[in-house]
Order: sequence, then structure tokens, then C-alpha cells
Amino acid sequence: MVNHEAYEIYPLISLSSQVESVAAYDDNLLIGTRQGFLFMYNVESGTEEKYNVQLMRLNKSFSKKAISQLEVVPDYQLLICLTDNIVQVHDINSINFNLITQIQRTRGATYFTLNIRREKSLTGGGAVLVRMAVVVKRKLQLYYLKNNEFMQLGEDINLSEVPRSVIWSQESLCIGYKGEYALVELTDNKHSELFPTSGSRSSDPCMVKVSERAYALCRDSQTVFVNVKGETEITTALRWSDVPLALAWDEPYVLAALPDKVEVKTPDAAGLTQTLSEMTKVRFLVSCNQGRVYAANLSQVWAITSVNIAKQRKLLLDSKQFQLALKLTAISDECEDDKREKVHHIQTLLAYDLFSNKQFHESMKEFQKLKTDPYDVIRLFPELLPHQSGENNPLAGPPLVGKDLETGLLALIDYLTDIRHPLKLEVANNNDAKSKTALHLLQIIDTTLLKCYLQTNDALVAPLLRLNYCHLSEAEKVLRKMGRHNELVILYQTKGQHRKALELLKSEKAIERTIKYLQHLGPDQVGLILEFANWVLTEAPEEGLRIFIEYNPDDEQPPKPRVLDFLLRSHPSVVIPYLEHVVHVWKDTNPLFHNALVHQYRERSMQEQTDVSRRLLLEFLEKSQNYIAESVLAQFPNEGFLEERAVILGRLGRHDESLAIYIRVLGDIEKALKYCEKVYDANNSKCKGVYVSLIKQILDPDSCPPPSSILSPKTATPDVELALKIMDEHATQLDPIETLSYLPENVPIGRIQSFLLKALHKSISERRRAQLLKGLLYAEHLQCQELRFRLQAQKVLITELNVCPVCKKRFGNQSALVRYPNGDVVHYSCQDK
Repeated sequence: MVNHEAYEIYPLISLSSQVESVAAYDDNLLIGTRQGFLFMYNVESGTEEKYNVQLMRLNKSFSKKAISQLEVVPDYQLLICLTDNIVQVHDINSINFNLITQIQRTRGATYFTLNIRREKSLTGGGAVLVRMAVVVKRKLQLYYLKNNEFMQLGEDINLSEVPRSVIWSQESLCIGYKGEYALVELTDNKHSELFPTSGSRSSDPCMVKVSERAYALCRDSQTVFVNVKGETEITTALRWSDVPLALAWDEPYVLAALPDKVEVKTPDAAGLTQTLSEMTKVRFLVSCNQGRVYAANLSQVWAITSVNIAKQRKLLLDSKQFQLALKLTAISDECEDDKREKVHHIQTLLAYDLFSNKQFHESMKEFQKLKTDPYDVIRLFPELLPHQSGENNPLAGPPLVGKDLETGLLALIDYLTDIRHPLKLEVANNNDAKSKTALHLLQIIDTTLLKCYLQTNDALVAPLLRLNYCHLSEAEKVLRKMGRHNELVILYQTKGQHRKALELLKSEKAIERTIKYLQHLGPDQVGLILEFANWVLTEAPEEGLRIFIEYNPDDEQPPKPRVLDFLLRSHPSVVIPYLEHVVHVWKDTNPLFHNALVHQYRERSMQEQTDVSRRLLLEFLEKSQNYIAESVLAQFPNEGFLEERAVILGRLGRHDESLAIYIRVLGDIEKALKYCEKVYDANNSKCKGVYVSLIKQILDPDSCPPPSSILSPKTATPDVELALKIMDEHATQLDPIETLSYLPENVPIGRIQSFLLKALHKSISERRRAQLLKGLLYAEHLQCQELRFRLQAQKVLITELNVCPVCKKRFGNQSALVRYPNGDVVHYSCQDK
């Protein structure tokens, strides 16, 4: 508990009459006595911090009985008093406080309370609503003020016993009985018990209104704060040295009258206190203007006046009581600019003090509210600053270690994360000097966050680095020092330092990470990709090939011709798998790759001399439509790869030469027939005579010189029987006249009867089909002619009276017109409207 000089005491008045009630407003003090006297004093601040007290009025015949209670309504210049158990309304401006009205329904009253509410209007003025609650036995009577008279407000409220004290806030009444406190909700007349006034014996209530939504209620020697709903407003209760007899609220202080002194406290955990022992047996504490409270016993009155706020503030700052200094500054009469400046200064001191007291999260919240330069906050942690900077914050205190350092870093992380987001938006949306400053600040923040994560939660390092503004050299230095090579690679990658990243991965022989890294580089980095793919392909060719083939066809990737050239020169073992992926998976039709694959298959076949490799080559030559046959043919000499050469010659339309290879060199009539089946096309002049060429070479083996000197003996002589068999099986695919020209003259007519009948049937069918098609086309021609004549016979009469249905204008002599099928005629320019 800290002592603080918040108030000074000034004796004002000594009376011979016994004081029964006290009220105050502006510079006026009213005192009611047991004898029924009413005193009105003017109390003004004088020189040398004293008061000038002047008796303005005295009415000794104000009442024949004791004046139990006094309240003033300054806005209407009314004095409300309770005397002789009845509530009266007086004119406070008249010399003798003339009686305006006596509320007869209140006869038997023992207590009353006022609720004064100022309602602002849109025009800037406003009305003052005055309501009153009066205790009459076990009932509460409610009134509202109208034309200086109190009118009844609703039904009376029935209570369980007679209240000793009542406070009215908003639509709630706080009631103090002898023994307990309760709340009454006016909206639904709901009664709620709060807590006893004492823990051991039944005692009188002691309470005061703190605001329009909160009360301070005494329970023995403690004071509890509750709101209008009965909920605890402040968790910490005030503890007094004795049971209070009266309370007063003078923001931000609570004053309590104890039997032998007055104590002052603040309603917070700081527990600031002041003891005013010059006053004894005080029964009344009445708040007047801000900073002035009147205290009175049975015969004396004192003014309790707050010490100058500037003086208090200095004392509070010296004792590091920043929250109270802020509250006092907020209610001071200083100009708004001075207030803002002082509040900012106090909050800054508070933030640094919270930090020095190891309340790191609270400190960071204050820095954030103050919009303190983040670099000044970071300087509180010297270990996070660059080593060469030599800077630290003079308010930082000794370096943090152990658990304190970890807690402080976690608070700093929360702070930096919160301020980072708006800075990122500013940098992304602007490109001016301000955004450059924000970018520099982001560098500091992200570099600091990196250092914090490394010390607290290294799992967050990688996510930060993937989208960071870290200072490259500083971040690089920290990560190298900590041996965080994986994170260092991410840093290099996000900063575009790809060579450094790849050198680091190479030094660690990180094949898989190198592959993935290279896959994410764009085509503009093809030189770097090929340079660092080299060692991966050397170490693991199959894995390394993934660098170039794990793409979708539409993805950006290194130029394929350049990759192919690189693989051909440096890693020939993976050329075929690469080309197969390009051709078969990506469906690339570029002849470059198809030619290259043919060449690679041929080279492998020559080396391996296996049926599998030859079959792959032959199948590719037959299926691919994208290699350049002229270029490929030169790779296949006459003495080798003859079947492959036959396929290529066929692709060039040189069917005689292809058939010569199958018949004369290979001696394989079956393959020759299959070849004819593949290439025959009745609509292609180059391909429809392929069966005739087959018959010709069977009947005259020397008609087409073979490409090889090694000939098959099977087909060295003419084979008429084979020719007749093929003619019979493929009669519809042979030109009969040309075919018969190659047959020997000694072949009996009966042997070719079947062939001739099939050929004749085909010829007749084709003629009939042609005639039928001619007839159909002629009929269609006649229909079109008839439609043309019918349409041309239609007429449209246009006169000056005709109007275009689109633009509503008449047709002129020079108008170009359009007629729709439904008969409408419009201007040419209106046809699309």
C-alpha cells in the first residue's frame, strides 16, 4: 500500500447547532440542523490556498423539526428537503427558501433519493429529467418533476422491510436495508438480493453512487463495487482500517469517513491511500465540484480539496503509479492538446515500467496502442540487435535470461505479428516514400521475428521465411550460426539467391531437395537448372531425370530442345526415357524429338542386337506420324535395318521399293500382304495401286531392283499360283486391266474367272452408285431452282407512307432495305437492332 497526498483539508465552519444534513452545488454549501435551521454559505477559493466563506442566508424558521435530508436541483433552482417525515420542494433563489410544494403522499417518509439525467438533443440543447424515489415505511414511491412539481410515476413498490438508504441509477434502484443490500429493476419490478452489510451482525448500510452504472457498497470494513445488474464491477475490494460511516466518490478516489479519521483510496489493485486524521467523528461526506468534498460532524464542516493535478501527477510518476496519473490527467482542466501529450508520455512510461516488471504482454499492448516505433521496442532486447549496431534502449534494464527471456520474446512475437499485417498491406498497395519506410520497417520486424522464432518455436521459422521481408545478410548470418541449413535454403529461395541455395544443397548432397528446388525455377533460369542438374544426374540418373519430366504439359518448364542437347552431351543414358516422356506422355508433335527418338532407338538396337530393342524401333516408326521420313531414311543403310527402311519408304510413298524389300530381300510374302493392307487407300492415287505392285513383283521379281545384294531364294522366280491366289482374295482392291497386263498369256481363262467376276461386279456397283448420286444431285438442283423462282416472284410495295418498324422513320428513295422471312421490311442499317 502506497501513501499519496491527494487532498488537503481546510476547516470552514463551526456551528452551535447540531448538523443533520448537508448539500452542495457550485460554490454553495447548505446545512440543515436538528433545530430546523437552514444555513446557506458561499465558499470560494481564496488566496494562499484558503477559502473565503460567507454566510449568504439563514432561515431559523425553515422547519419546526430536524432537517433530515437536503438535495439541490441546480438546473431548476430547486431545493428538496425531508423534514418532519415529509418531502418538500423550495425555491432556492428566494431569501427564505420559500416553499413551492409539499408532497402530501410522502407523509411518513424516512429517506429520498434523486436521479437527475441530462438528455442531449440533436440541436445541441437538451432537457434535464429529474426523478425521485421516496421511502415511506415499506414502500417506495416514485415521482418525476414537471413544472416544479413532482408527479406520481407508476405504482408504489412494496418492500420486505424499511430501507435505510437508496440510490437510483438508470432503471435500477440499489437499496440498503439494515443488514443487507438489494437491487430492484424498474422495468420488471424484479427484486434481487446482493449480500449482507456485515458478516457477523446486522448493521446500517453505507453506499455511494460511483457512476450511472455502478455503486460502491460497504460490507464491514470492505467496499465492493457492483453494477446496475448486480455484477461485480471491480474484482478487488477496498479495505479500510475501520467500518466506514459514510462514503463519497470524487473521481478517481473513494473517501470513507471512519470514527476517528477520513481515509482515501483508489478502486484498483494499486491501493493508494491517504489518511486525513485532522477530522474526527465525521458523519457526512458530500461531493460538490470535481476535486472538492465537504466533510461534517455534528458541529464542524471542512473542505477536502484535491491537490493540484500537475503536482499529483509528478508525485505519481515518481512513484510509478501511472494508471492513476492517467485518470487524473483525463479529468484535468488542461487543454486537449496538452492532455494528449501528457497522456502519451505517461502511457510510454507505463509501457516501459510494465516491461521492467516483467509484465511483457501488457507492456506490448501499451506499445501497440501508443504506436511506438517498433525499433524502439525491439531495442528492449539487445540480444536481437545486429552485433555491429552497438545500440540498446536506455530504458531496457538488465538483459533478460531464462524463462523471463522466453516470455518476453513470446510477447514481442505477438506484438510484431499484430503490427506486421497493416505494414504489408501498405507496402503492397503503395509505391511512395512512405511505403519505402514501411518496407525498411518490415525488414527489421521480419528479421527480429526470425531471431525470436529460433529461440522460442523453430517450427515457425520456415513459414515465416516462405513469405518474408528479412534483411538478407543479417538473416543469413543468424541461420548459419544456428546451423539451420534447411531454413537458409528457403531464405535464399525467397530472396532470389538461387545459386547460393543450390550450392548449399550440393554441399550436403541433398538430391531430393535439389530436384524439387530446380523444378520450381522458371525457364529464365535454364542455365542454372542444367548446371546443378548435372551432379544430380551423375549421382542418381533416374531420380535426376525427374527434374525435367515432372511437369504438366502446359507448365512453364526449361526449353525442351536445350534440355535434349544437354542430355545428349552429358547424360546419354537418360536421353531415351526423356524423349519417350516428351513424345508419349506430353504428346509433343515436334519432329525434332520424334527424329531424335528414332535415332536413339536405332543406336540402341545396333548396340544391344536384341529383338526387344528392334521391335520398339519398328513399332515407333509405324505409329509415329511426326518424324521426317527423308531425314530418318539416311540413317538406315541398304544392308541393315531393311524392315525399318521399308516402313520409312512406305511413309514416303515409295511402295515399290518397300515391297521389293519384303519380297525380294526378306522373302516374306505375309509381311508384304500386311504392308499392303496398312497402306491401301482407294481414294489416294499413290496408295490404291499397292496390290497391283505386289502382283507385279511376284510375277516379275526383277521388275524393281532390290536395295540389297543379298536376295531371298524363295522369291527369285515368278510364282503364278501365288499371284492368282492373291488376285482372287483381293479382286476388289486391284485394277483388273492393269493386273491382267502382268499375267502370262498361257494362264487359262478359267483360272481367272472368279477374279474377273468380282472385278466386274465391283465396276458395275460403282457405276450404279455414280448414276444414283447423279440423279439425286440433279433432283436437288431442280428443288433449289424452284425455290429461287418462287422467292424471286414475291414483291414488296414500298411507298412514302411506309415506316421502318425499328427506327419508326419513313423509307426514302435512296434507302437500302432488308426484308425478313416474315415479311417485315426494315432499313439496312436497322437489321441488327
